[in-house]
Amino acid sequence: MSKRKPPRVRKGQLDVSLKQEEFARRFRLGFVDPAFDAAQPEIGKLARAAWDGYHEYRKAPRTVAAGKEFADPDYQLSVDWVQARKRVLAAQREHGKRTGPTRLLLINGSSRNDQTCPGEMSKTHRLLTIARATLDATRGIATEVLDLSRLTAEYGRVIHPCKACVATAMPLCHWPCSCYPNHALGQVRDWMNDIYPLWAAAHGIMIVTPVHWYQAPSVLKLMIDRLVCADGGNPDPTTTSGKDPARAKALELRGWHYPRHLAGRVFSLVVHADVTGASNLRRMLHDWLSDMHLESAGRDAEIDRYVGYYEPYATSHEALDRDKAVQEEVRHVARAFAAAAIAKRRERRRTALVDEPRPK
Repeated sequence: MSKRKPPRVRKGQLDVSLKQEEFARRFRLGFVDPAFDAAQPEIGKLARAAWDGYHEYRKAPRTVAAGKEFADPDYQLSVDWVQARKRVLAAQREHGKRTGPTRLLLINGSSRNDQTCPGEMSKTHRLLTIARATLDATRGIATEVLDLSRLTAEYGRVIHPCKACVATAMPLCHWPCSCYPNHALGQVRDWMNDIYPLWAAAHGIMIVTPVHWYQAPSVLKLMIDRLVCADGGNPDPTTTSGKDPARAKALELRGWHYPRHLAGRVFSLVVHADVTGASNLRRMLHDWLSDMHLESAGRDAEIDRYVGYYEPYATSHEALDRDKAVQEEVRHVARAFAAAAIAKRRERRRTALVDEPRPK
């Protein structure tokens, strides 16, 4: 049998590099408030310093030698990534403890927040609050809430989009993600380095979300895409010399084992809508989580419902006030979720994974 020829790395997309003048113009867009007028000389100095980092492409300006834990101990890893990895490993150790409470992560998938343009809280927030009250009343449970509406309402809160390194080769996608921060491009303050440890520490995940145009809200989809590294992601960036696509392709073709970093956690879903799409989104979320080898907490722990079906948006909260049945269903979902998470943890064993003929 002839040896397989290494795949070619394809190049040729639109050039996105900026000239210094355009870079400076974009940099200054963050300082249009007249309050910054007196600081224009200093802002100019900052713009020139930022240009130098961009022009020289200092993605990770502060690095440290990887050390003996990695395949290439001398490779210079981003300090940002090293710190993110430490937090994920600490969270995984917390997850693995045999004692202590069962940790449940509740995720608000709505982008609405009463402290910004909508001027009113989301129904998702109310449903999640009902679920949390039920869980908090359950012995042996510790809950934590991840409210993704903070992306739309909180200064400096960002989840940057996935760059789809997986589609080049799975080992190019690192666990946790090493695409961000990218200091050269100003892609900083990425929230995912706080979110990865929340998922890693949890014994169970509950997602409560509305439907936006038949799909997941953009804030939820951003997190979903960035969790791709939890399913087959490479925990050792030195094996690909950071982001070397040719090395990553070669590594995958030698046989990649697709480590399932979040396998065995249970999940629960509450999806609501006002017109259509609730069941489709619930099934999509179920399939996504199952593909990552998380386990459903059962039929009683997953629902899709309509609140204020084809009624005016202006009275949707009143519709939820009246819908005592859906409120009780959310409580029932929470109870089923807690029971499944506790039972799963008592197994005190890892989920048995069979060899998959097509693990992608």
